[in-house]
Amino acid sequence: MNRVVSRSIVAISMITSIAVGQEQARTVLDTDTEFDEGSGISTTPLTSVQVENLAVLARMWGFLKYHHPRVATGELHWDYELFRVLPLLLDSPDTASRNDVLLTWAYRVSDPPPCDPCAAPPEDAHLLPRLNWIDDEVLGRELSEYLKRVHQRRISGGEQFYVSAGSTAPNAQFPNESDYADIRDPDMGYRLLALFRYWNIVQYWFPYIDAMDDPWDGVLYEFIPRIAAAEGRRNFAQELWALISKIDDSHAGLQGAPGLPPVGRCALPVGIRYVEGRPIVTLYTHDTRGPASGLEIGDVIQSLDGELVTSLVPEWSPYYPASNETGRLHKISTWITRGACEEVALVVERDGQIIDLISERSPFRELELRRSQVHDRPGPTFQMLFDDVAYLKLSTIAAADIAGYFEAARGTQGLIIDIRNYPAEFVVFELGTRLVNERTPFVWFARPDFGNPGAFNWNPGPAYLDPQEPYYGGKVVVLVDETTLSQAEYTAMALRTGPNVLVVGSTTAGADGNISAIPIPGGMRTIMTGLGVFYADKSPTQRVGIVPDVFATPTVSGIRQGRDEVLEQALREIFGGSVDEQAIRAASKPPVQ
Repeated sequence: MNRVVSRSIVAISMITSIAVGQEQARTVLDTDTEFDEGSGISTTPLTSVQVENLAVLARMWGFLKYHHPRVATGELHWDYELFRVLPLLLDSPDTASRNDVLLTWAYRVSDPPPCDPCAAPPEDAHLLPRLNWIDDEVLGRELSEYLKRVHQRRISGGEQFYVSAGSTAPNAQFPNESDYADIRDPDMGYRLLALFRYWNIVQYWFPYIDAMDDPWDGVLYEFIPRIAAAEGRRNFAQELWALISKIDDSHAGLQGAPGLPPVGRCALPVGIRYVEGRPIVTLYTHDTRGPASGLEIGDVIQSLDGELVTSLVPEWSPYYPASNETGRLHKISTWITRGACEEVALVVERDGQIIDLISERSPFRELELRRSQVHDRPGPTFQMLFDDVAYLKLSTIAAADIAGYFEAARGTQGLIIDIRNYPAEFVVFELGTRLVNERTPFVWFARPDFGNPGAFNWNPGPAYLDPQEPYYGGKVVVLVDETTLSQAEYTAMALRTGPNVLVVGSTTAGADGNISAIPIPGGMRTIMTGLGVFYADKSPTQRVGIVPDVFATPTVSGIRQGRDEVLEQALREIFGGSVDEQAIRAASKPPVQ
């Protein structure tokens, strides 16, 4: 058997000795300090028996956390209770021994008292809790019956200690989860805590668990040995990146963590975008260093320091969380030239010629990386492209100015609203209500049911746009692409309900809904989408994105010519054949700065 730094069964009895009735400002997190310096748990590579035992413990620990009244009300330091039982599970040689340990632990937590009234089952659920495992005969009859009683007598809802509804939206928040920032290099116990916490938060509070590619139970089994063995902060962070990527959510990331490839503090002074399936230089992120880099707009990056990009991207992709491949390539393109602050050898394709270059990376702080995160038109927020066509971009929008913009656009043939960006302000209703001529539903929400963890219920009804003056009655074209994410997607959903609105561009990032932040041991933090967002007919947006009515994408030749081919297509949709191509190209060219 592997050697484990074990703690006596007596340690579990601490559960019953934690003081109750502390001052309001203090919680069990302040009074139970046994593992503040570390869990004291380490082991050699896990056996298959240990992996199975830990998977059962992970489910049970998370289930009790959100269902057992004593745990859900914050009477117990649940992270530290995990550290008290972990060594005993690691020492359990078989299923029967494991179940005995878990049953002893369960009764020390307590048999929950009868409830009156008990929590009601969900009434109008989009998702139901995934709790079939508590009926598994492998748990043994007594342990299974205990878990069923906990579920029957679960806390009835409302604010819990470890989870609660957000103040501005009903997605789950986790106010009493510590990131243990003082523990910079988490030991095995803290690493497993990170996995167990994250896995259960997704299990119970992620509204799109049914839309993931990989079954979530299988992810638990895959990552128990990977996380347990990930010694050192960088290795641990890299495994966390891989874990977080499994939820297929473009909102997800990992703050305060190293490990996302490629590693480095510098990048080439250019913006890269995937166009026609290839990484293309589309702009300069430094006014002097960009042109001096030797790279030209339209260059296709083929290799970096002798490594083919076609080999690097598949190697990096498992560490980049994204709802769809469009979103993943957009994230990778942002960091594709990252590396050490030194020269890098490049091979690029330029106008059919293969060229070798030596270029120098610059520190991030000296580059304007945001330039590559928006694809809208330079210049003012509101512009007139023709006497009869207005243009409005949301990256610099102010809600207070919108009525004036619509007055300025009144009587024009067409209005282009550019959401190839992230809106500077929340303008869904200020914009959307001026594009509809009757009360119009545009979105359904699925919100977590705190009385039934794991369930997501439909809101009582959809959200509506109610007409508001000044109304715009001309043709409206909304522009979207891979930079259109979250609030930008929600805005596009609302605008496209207008009777004269057409969406032009390419599929968006596919992550829609308010975010929930999750602290991770080691001073890190991740986020996930926490609220389900669906079209008015309850069809999904997550992972699907906003699918345009008319597809239009840049081309390599268009980028080399400085054209905005998506904007050109928008103008064609407005004018039909009444304006020639030369005029369209001239109008869509960026304004002189």
